[in-house]
Amino acid sequence: MILKLLLVIGVIAVVYFIFIKKKPSDKISKNEEQSSEMVECATCKVYCELDDAILSGSKYYCSKECLEKVK
Repeated sequence: MILKLLLVIGVIAVVYFIFIKKKPSDKISKNEEQSSEMVECATCKVYCELDDAILSGSKYYCSKECLEKVK
């Protein structure tokens, strides 16, 4: 009787940990995938995200001010 009860509790625990409980490692890996690549500004050598950088003449710039310093 006790062996059957322990078996049922074990099966419930396995189902809970496999299907119901959320894994925090999944959230961390998804956030890391969303981060963008960093590029170096050709003028001031500061790194900024590729999405925020300005591309001009095959070089990246962190802002309009840095782009105007070259011209």
